[in-house]
Amino acid sequence: MRPLQCVLRAQRCLRRGPLASVSWLLLRTCRAHSSVPSSACPRPERQQEDGVWKDFSSRLATGPTFQDFLRSASVPPEKPSSPEVEDPPPYLTVDELSGRQRKVYLETYGCQMNVNDTEIAWSILQKSGYLRTSHLQEADVILLVTCSIREKAEQTIWNRLHQLKSLKSKRLRSRVPLRIGILGCMAERLKEEILNREKMVDILAGPDAYRDLPRLLAVAESGQQAANVLLSLDETYADVMPVQTNPSAASAFVSIMRGCDNMCSYCIVPFTRGRERSRPIASILEEVRKLSEQGLKEVTLLGQNVNSFRDNSEVHFNNAVSTNLSRGFSTNYKAKQGGLRFAHLLDQVSRIDPEMRIRFTSPHPKDFPDEVLQLIHERDNICKQIHLPAQSGSSRVLEAMRRGYSREAYVELIQHIRESIPGVSLSSDFIAGFCGETEEDHLQTVSLLREVQYNIGFLFAYSMRQKTRAYHRLKDNIPEEVKLRRLEELITVFREEATKANKSFVGCTQLVLVEGPSKRSAADLCGRNDGNLKVIFPDVEMEDVTDSGLRVRAQPGDYVLVKVRSSFCAFDLPSEMGVGLDNLRE
Repeated sequence: MRPLQCVLRAQRCLRRGPLASVSWLLLRTCRAHSSVPSSACPRPERQQEDGVWKDFSSRLATGPTFQDFLRSASVPPEKPSSPEVEDPPPYLTVDELSGRQRKVYLETYGCQMNVNDTEIAWSILQKSGYLRTSHLQEADVILLVTCSIREKAEQTIWNRLHQLKSLKSKRLRSRVPLRIGILGCMAERLKEEILNREKMVDILAGPDAYRDLPRLLAVAESGQQAANVLLSLDETYADVMPVQTNPSAASAFVSIMRGCDNMCSYCIVPFTRGRERSRPIASILEEVRKLSEQGLKEVTLLGQNVNSFRDNSEVHFNNAVSTNLSRGFSTNYKAKQGGLRFAHLLDQVSRIDPEMRIRFTSPHPKDFPDEVLQLIHERDNICKQIHLPAQSGSSRVLEAMRRGYSREAYVELIQHIRESIPGVSLSSDFIAGFCGETEEDHLQTVSLLREVQYNIGFLFAYSMRQKTRAYHRLKDNIPEEVKLRRLEELITVFREEATKANKSFVGCTQLVLVEGPSKRSAADLCGRNDGNLKVIFPDVEMEDVTDSGLRVRAQPGDYVLVKVRSSFCAFDLPSEMGVGLDNLRE
């Protein structure tokens, strides 16, 4: 390439790209060709071109240098905007990134992590100038925080989008255009399919892209679809203080880690939530302190694999003594070393406010070392309730699921937990009809339900997910009617055994954290005991223990002593939802 062509190339790039890129291209190209021998590039009009070259060289020598394209090292003058606000992208102004008082309507589907994600997303949007509305018709932006764990969960979102389609088409032209966004796991899993199938969807944001919501919405204002579904190796939103969607709630979720490395063969979570990473302990403790100062009485520590927490944010944390796995359990990944573990976090959180209940979900059975169990037993404010997902009672199926344990190891852990924490309440997850499950495998799951007698259970028919190991290596060869029949059998046995287990509470006095009015009767209140069982009791005046002469009505956030008189089932037999016998009556 001749020098003159180099100039023209740079000028064309200048019209297409950012100035810094143009300058780099121009300098590199010209230097490369300045060393080419003249014989390699004949020049019939050498004198004319030499003049052009000298003119260009002189302009280049007096022009900007590389340093002109770097940020100044000096402290920039203070701006009136908040220091937390990052510089806008070069194609958007600060005003375009602002919410400008537009109203956001948020709908949450799926697990507790999605509830927490909703609070994180709203915190980010609120800081950008958006307003919150609880009325769909008032909304300028509708965001659905989605779940992708089963086919039915995704179908619910597709159906909801069809309902919102008419709302968008009927939007008055006098109002700003309605924007609709899909957030969370379904956005991450389906990506382009959503944008291509539903043209009315304006934005997609995966679980690690909520910080980008203001930009995505600003791009959507120009009429374009916008998406960010990049997964991160380090995003934990540690510096984002979630804004509770229910300000009157007595409890809150605190996310302590994100993602999962277990790679169970049936599970989509590692592909929609990414690799496992933990928040720094300091940021978690600060959030819990603020919630305590706000008067909240219960905190649930959240994570896809919450008890595998490992804080490596400080170098000296890597010298921490490693904890062991539960006896008879293994992992699908290389053993990790160092870091502050879940027992350390649980200890520190429980010390912040002795009157604040501490729960955690969802754990993996492999990560219950003795120090965690001992801590739960010793601390009065750490709830004596453990969720212990089994998924199946068959060792053969557990191996196909890549759970890292056998039935025997699981039962031994159950016995050890009950010995370590007397009176502990247990809950679990089960999948009916996994790939290759035989009737004998199914009966082994039935027998595990009878043997353990869980207090609460979540049971589902298997739903194959793309990208999972089961999708690539196994066959979903159990007919749907067989899955549903097995599911109903599991539910029936679970209800029978949970009835027996929960009858042990009848006649006992339970400390109950009041949540609010009962959905079954306006004359009743409901709350939960230490074992996370729902307790329903009359909304009547009662004695205030702090003042024996005062009679008051219980309010959300109050602790009340309730004597249990009966227990009953909370759900009928569904086919596609988790069920649990978790209701006690005063």
